[in-house]
Amino acid sequence: MAFPQLKLDNQLCFRLYTAARLVTASYTPYFKEFGITYPQYLVLMLLWEQDNRIISEITERLNLETNTVTPLLQRMEKQGLIVRQKSQADSRQRIISLTGEGKRLEEKMKNVPNCLAQKIVDNGISVDELQKLIPILDKFICAITNVNNR
Repeated sequence: MAFPQLKLDNQLCFRLYTAARLVTASYTPYFKEFGITYPQYLVLMLLWEQDNRIISEITERLNLETNTVTPLLQRMEKQGLIVRQKSQADSRQRIISLTGEGKRLEEKMKNVPNCLAQKIVDNGISVDELQKLIPILDKFICAITNVNNR
């Protein structure tokens, strides 16, 4: 190979891509039990943190485009997890709120993150290493966001 920097195993992007896919896939069995997808779980977590959010808040926080989030919210509404209502302050905006079922899922799913973390620990990563990974990833996300915004 003329350019070792082009070798797949030397790419940070490939490691991040692989890790993201594997983490998402690891959650899938849990989500099937509750009839949701990973992106729906992300929306639910935001609404569990703070209910009654406008769509632009959700898209910004999840770093997704409106044309990705809107169909996702429509499916969640059909499933009875959320309701979308016009904002009284601005009729162009929609307020996304949890239904009773959406709120009940929080209690049902409260152990999912710890169950997955324990499986990771059981397979060779220490709790300390997992805890150290979060601020490193946060710093990386901040740096790559700055790169993309230039």
